[in-house]
Amino acid sequence: MRRVHTVPLAASISVLCVIAFVTLTGIAVSQQGKPRPVTPRGELSVEEKRTIDLFQRARDSVVYINTSERVLNRWTRNVLSAPRGTGSGFVWDERGHIVTNYHVVAGASDAHVRLNDGRDLPATLVGASPDHDLAVLRINVSTPLPPVAVGTSQDLRVGQRVFAIGNPFGLDWTLTTGIISALDRSLPAEDGRHLIEHLIQTDAAINPGNSGGPLLDSAGRLIGVNTAIFSPSGASAGVGFAMPVDAVNRVVPHLIAGGRYVRPTLGIEADEGLNRIMTDSLGVTGVVVLKVAPGSAADMAGLRGVRLGRDGSVIPGDIVIAVDGKPVESVARFLARLDDHQVGESVKMTVTRDGRQRDVTATVQAGGL
Repeated sequence: MRRVHTVPLAASISVLCVIAFVTLTGIAVSQQGKPRPVTPRGELSVEEKRTIDLFQRARDSVVYINTSERVLNRWTRNVLSAPRGTGSGFVWDERGHIVTNYHVVAGASDAHVRLNDGRDLPATLVGASPDHDLAVLRINVSTPLPPVAVGTSQDLRVGQRVFAIGNPFGLDWTLTTGIISALDRSLPAEDGRHLIEHLIQTDAAINPGNSGGPLLDSAGRLIGVNTAIFSPSGASAGVGFAMPVDAVNRVVPHLIAGGRYVRPTLGIEADEGLNRIMTDSLGVTGVVVLKVAPGSAADMAGLRGVRLGRDGSVIPGDIVIAVDGKPVESVARFLARLDDHQVGESVKMTVTRDGRQRDVTATVQAGGL
């Protein structure tokens, strides 16, 4: 006798529903799994092509800088090498000189330079000028490196396009763009005694790690060295500053040749603290000449320092109120005005003596004030 097995109706319906769901879901997944058609882009814009080309040409001249410092383990008395910081730099010449900010390497015992091709090379410090926040390193390379093209900064205009290449937050070879927001800004140098003058202000994103990297114009020429940002948070707020290339091109050759930059001088002795006290008491703005070095440019120009009267009273020295027609309200500003001149050039100063104003001309010398 043959047995016939039966399936309940409800179970049959459930099986059919499952089969239908799987079938429909499979069709939906199959349809959704197909990539969407790609819309043709067309040619890149002329501006995009120029930016890409600029980056391609300039990136081999930009480097990544790692620094370290030696620290003493007080427990083991062992001297260890600890990471100190990172920054950017760029190739100055084919001999392997690298320009960066002084604050990138200040206090470091060792520095390594990483090239765009991945090579990591030890660097030696050639020279530095804290007053300009500039330093020069050197690396030994078997083949010449491509130097960055050098431009000018005295003819820059607000609104020009600029490009910054660097290593913000360790993100190597980053390109940011913007415009020149302002010109002729001033910031205190590391020692607070000098001013870094003629800084370029830009809204191109500059962050920690960008320091020492190049600021380029639309022709790919160096117009500045990214130096500082103004930001309450420490990150880019759209206000960055770069040392102008005209100053870089004046200072760097001195650092390569002699390890330091010798400031122009006139043979005038002045002091920032005393200057504030004396100008406040006299109710004037300028730089009070405390002393004039015998035989100096200032001496030959007839300037006089502070002296004692016959009755023992102090007679104020000449007060320099302008250099080349530009006002000087502090010793730092006076030094910055002199720094615009090469040794051997003439500088015109406006001075007051006994309430009378006159112009004198002196020849810039080397060293000190």
